[in-house]
Amino acid sequence: MSASPAAVIASAPEDLRFRYALHLGDTSLILAQRLGEWVGHAPALEEDLALANTALDLLGQARHLLSYAGEIEGKGRSEDDLAFLRDPLDFLNLTLVEQPNVDFGHTIVRQFLVDAWRLELFERLQASSEPRLAEIAAKALKETRYHYRFSAGWIVRLGDGTEESHNRVQTGLDALWRFTGEMFAPGAVDEEAAAAGLGPDPASLRAAWTANVDQVLNEATLKKPADITYRWHGKRQQHTEHLSHLLAEMQFMQRTYPGAQW
Repeated sequence: MSASPAAVIASAPEDLRFRYALHLGDTSLILAQRLGEWVGHAPALEEDLALANTALDLLGQARHLLSYAGEIEGKGRSEDDLAFLRDPLDFLNLTLVEQPNVDFGHTIVRQFLVDAWRLELFERLQASSEPRLAEIAAKALKETRYHYRFSAGWIVRLGDGTEESHNRVQTGLDALWRFTGEMFAPGAVDEEAAAAGLGPDPASLRAAWTANVDQVLNEATLKKPADITYRWHGKRQQHTEHLSHLLAEMQFMQRTYPGAQW
């Protein structure tokens, strides 16, 4: 006889729920910050607004998840405290999202790879044994479907466009592909979360993600890079140097003027 949802939730330690919420929230937060760097600098006004709106969606998701994490932790830390007053080694985001923008094509490749993963993640997370996570996932899934249509559309447009646009997105794809394995690699937080019914086994997301990515890359006439093992895993608190630089800018005001409000 299977355990009831309430029993499963009770078996999930608070520390596990806290770390899992941080992993999801940090990934949304850092990607939002990266996209925010495009505001006022995108190739055209429409893309500028689209990237800004996507960043705001991601920021909203991060707020919900970090607020939830703060409540679970029970130490009085708010979403802002968790966003602005933690050091780089305390973050659990995917390594992929902390990679710099480089150019528009590079940014679109990163967004597409993450969007395709988040589609599968949030779809399954709606069945979480934790009602709060399921509720956040349901709202985030609606937003992610729009994000995916935007990024996949641009992948095809650029990949099957001019020689220069094709080369730029292919270069971005070649550079970023090594980080995709982390989305499906086992980690202590993911494994414990899956066992407790909080979230899906990350390996279970790979088949659907691969099918979606392959279809879009084929339409875009882009060559899928070979899979390689990469040693950095942000969800294991092993980050590239890019995260420190990103947080130095993102956290500057709160670090310089502690408790500042406006």
